[in-house]
Amino acid sequence: MPQPPFSAPFLWPLAAAASVAETTAALFKQLATWAADDQSSARLPEPAWAMPNEVVLELPALRLRDFSRQARGRATLVCAPYALHGATIADFAPGHSIVEALLHNGLTRVLVTDWRSATPAMRFFSIDTYLSDLNVAVDELDPPVDLVGLCQGAWMALLYAARFPKKVRQVAMVGGPIDLNAGQSRLSQLVANLPLSTFEELVREGEGRVLGHRVLEFWGSAIGGDDVGRVLQLASRMAADGRGELEERFRQWYAWTVDLPGTYYLQVVQQLFKENQIAEGRFVALGRQLDLAELRIPMLLLAGTQDELISMDQLFATARLVGTAEPDIETMTEPCDHLGLFLGAKTLARSWPRIAQWLSVERAIQTAS
Repeated sequence: MPQPPFSAPFLWPLAAAASVAETTAALFKQLATWAADDQSSARLPEPAWAMPNEVVLELPALRLRDFSRQARGRATLVCAPYALHGATIADFAPGHSIVEALLHNGLTRVLVTDWRSATPAMRFFSIDTYLSDLNVAVDELDPPVDLVGLCQGAWMALLYAARFPKKVRQVAMVGGPIDLNAGQSRLSQLVANLPLSTFEELVREGEGRVLGHRVLEFWGSAIGGDDVGRVLQLASRMAADGRGELEERFRQWYAWTVDLPGTYYLQVVQQLFKENQIAEGRFVALGRQLDLAELRIPMLLLAGTQDELISMDQLFATARLVGTAEPDIETMTEPCDHLGLFLGAKTLARSWPRIAQWLSVERAIQTAS
């Protein structure tokens, strides 16, 4: 019999934290029910990609997926989140696809990092492991490249740019946690209020990994919105069959989770969320301590005004941390929650064409002091 949400004793504090406004709780209960229906993602089909693509590089930590319309030229690499759900968040469905929006608005060479779900053999993979594989992928694309970081992929893209500034032309970061002390969000508060031992217990439970289906309710508790229609920003006049198809697609996407290496997961919790090492200039990436003030590449920052996971201030603080000149930093907002930044039809029709246009501009850049 499936366990009810938060039945595991080490998750009960998260259940208390999930007692929020009724509109958010309604969707959470629905999503938690979906998660309880099948406790193993291995039993579920992996979500399909919406746009045609091919895997052009296989690495231990990622598959590099190519959606390009031409084989050469300026490359845009979308750094997908590596947190709980698959990289198809970047290409969810027609009209709800970042890849589609970028390709339809002038970009011709677009690729996505498809992070692998962690196997037992990957349990000791660290943040450095993922930066190393990202570096190999970038080298395949004739750098410098443009990076687009989504959510947890935003700090990954920023770290990579700071570590290898000559390989990155510019970076767009969307809904990413960079300076956790610059603002408050439900996610950062949850992590701050829980002892590290709680997260270590998750890793022990998974024998060195964080099993996605075991913590789906943790991340699910932080999703805002009345229902799936709000997340996807579906029009009220949309035909019932089309709405039903998208809602079912979302249900399948949400229920399929990835597993995370315990080493990577605990580093993210402690070094990024609890100790705020990126913003404080104390994070060491591939043997080098990173000072964001030395990074001078153009940046675009997009935040959701109703984002319950990552506050606008936690992302926009990047502008004062980096050495990029003020005219080369653009900030944008969308009136949406977290997932709406990546899946919302209105956001994708309004802000993502602007991001594509921003990425297309040729700029004279200075990468380091």
